[in-house]
Amino acid sequence: MSVPASSIQSPGAAKNPKLASIKDVDIDKHGKFKYILIKVHDPEKDREFKHIVRGTNKAEYHADIYDGVVSEIEKKNLDCECVGGGRINHEHSKKHIQIYGYSQGYGRAEHAITAHILRRKFSNYDEITWHNDGY
Repeated sequence: MSVPASSIQSPGAAKNPKLASIKDVDIDKHGKFKYILIKVHDPEKDREFKHIVRGTNKAEYHADIYDGVVSEIEKKNLDCECVGGGRINHEHSKKHIQIYGYSQGYGRAEHAITAHILRRKFSNYDEITWHNDGY
């Protein structure tokens, strides 16, 4: 399934230094863990935004991940909202990532958007897949 680039980020996002300063992806290098998809936007530039992916096995709840990201984003005078979550199974040695499930607190992330962002970050991986099954 192809995702329109306009749903990943606004056309001006790449040229916005504040948005560009936020890493697109920050996930654990290996294992199964919770993740969230966050929409970051610049309140000074009405329509500029981008989606970012954050995930770690250290989080008991999806909200724990979000709580750890909000201050970093707000320090750069940006706003954000969690638009959903799920789980990631990251097998670095096999160059494979599987995205699935949902967050009870934030709902299901658009895994197609997450997969698109991860494919850009891990362009040397053999397989990055997603499905909506599981928790």
